[in-house]
Amino acid sequence: MVFEPRAFLRDLFFAAVKAADPYEAIVRHLPQPPKGRTIIIGAGKASSQMAEAFERAWPHPLEGLVVARHGPVAACERIKVIQSAHPVPDVAGLDASQALMASLEGLTKDDLVIALISGGGSSLLPAPPAGFELADEILLNKALLASGAPISAMNVVRKHFSRIKGGRLTALAHPARVVSLVVSDVPGDNPAFVASGPTVPDEGSAQDAIRAIRDYRIDLPERMVESISHATAPMPGDNIFARNEVHVIASSRVSLEAAAELARQRGVHPLILSDSIEGEAKDIGRMHAALAREFASSAAFKKPMVLLSGGETTVTIGNGGYGKGGRNTEFLLSAALDLQDVAGVTGLAADTDGIDGSETNAGAFCDGGSIARILAAGGEARRFLSGHDAWSAFDLAGDLFVSGPTGTNVNDFRAFFVG
Repeated sequence: MVFEPRAFLRDLFFAAVKAADPYEAIVRHLPQPPKGRTIIIGAGKASSQMAEAFERAWPHPLEGLVVARHGPVAACERIKVIQSAHPVPDVAGLDASQALMASLEGLTKDDLVIALISGGGSSLLPAPPAGFELADEILLNKALLASGAPISAMNVVRKHFSRIKGGRLTALAHPARVVSLVVSDVPGDNPAFVASGPTVPDEGSAQDAIRAIRDYRIDLPERMVESISHATAPMPGDNIFARNEVHVIASSRVSLEAAAELARQRGVHPLILSDSIEGEAKDIGRMHAALAREFASSAAFKKPMVLLSGGETTVTIGNGGYGKGGRNTEFLLSAALDLQDVAGVTGLAADTDGIDGSETNAGAFCDGGSIARILAAGGEARRFLSGHDAWSAFDLAGDLFVSGPTGTNVNDFRAFFVG
């Protein structure tokens, strides 16, 4: 039987996605039902799928709402699904944030709040401080995305310019007990960083936020910087969090292990590089290409093999323009440039939520012939890379990977098969 590297890598991707299935993860973390009401709240790219899964798993009365991105959503019977915009917030997000906050009014210590949180919630839940408007939060969001700052730095800034992030939903729910079920899409799986932690506080201070703005040259109006410098946020040691629980129910590590196990079953030796790789996408792409070349050329390593990694790279836009695509296609185009004419290596980089950036593809494939195919179709790969237009490059080459919405989000999935 002929071995098809792309089909193999596609199978690994879906094995990773299946390992983050919301229903299986939620069933393992169901709390005891309360004496009072059960209120469901949530936000993120996987929130509607998590809500539908929770409805199936929870045989008791419940009510509530979650916020998902515009587009297809899972059908829920008892939980309302509101939609807003990602990656740039919109007016619908303002209304959704207000609805979430209103749903937590008047709760008692006998009530239970289940928070279903996944990546993407930061932009889905805009709630700027008093005296600011949606346009200000949009400006902040764009500045953060263009800065190339890691998620930890972006999170500390976001939570100091919000009425909902950084544990503030839990503060509103007090004295009810809050159980947060988190699908992690951040390196290191810190639940306070997922969706900027609407129910989970962290130790980051206003001074840390100002330091991040300075260190990563985040271009913000002075009025906004002044507001952030005087903002206060709930801290993990506050009494309002004493009865609460936080569970990371799915993560990149679990998904990479599932992909590795499938590789073993197919007779391919897996090597997990890391589940928490951060850095500039094009630089991390070159690093992966260098490793793939080394493994391909050396007889010291057992082959066939597959290099696996997760985490979240960044793309620094700066003051220049940009085209189509996301961090995965930018990563892969950079890698493809360094893998020209290298035989036996095929790569896949994709976002586990099924969308890389703003287009409909999850990511793309590359191999030693990708750059030649781009050139034959009339494109120039380095120009696409410098213009942050990797989607157009892989579209020309016929190398885009479209998975469709996956219903989960555990960060990026990268795999390089070495035959």
